[in-house]
Amino acid sequence: MDKLMKALNENAVMQLWPDVGTLLGMKRGATYAAAKRGEIKTVKFGHFKRVPTAWLKKKLEMTESDAA
Repeated sequence: MDKLMKALNENAVMQLWPDVGTLLGMKRGATYAAAKRGEIKTVKFGHFKRVPTAWLKKKLEMTESDAA
C-alpha cells in the first residue's frame, strides 16, 4: 500500500487497474465497470485508461497533509 500512496503523491495519473482499483477496495471487473459508468474519472492514453490523481485524492478525501 505504501507503494501506491507514493505513486499517488508523485504522479499526475495512475493506472485504473490494479492501482486505483486497489486503493478503492474494488475488484478488477467492478473497477472497469465503474469507470465505464463514469463513477471513476478516467483519461485515455491510446487504449490505456488512467485516473487523475487530483480526482482520486478528492475521492479518498485526502488533504495535502495526508498526502505528504
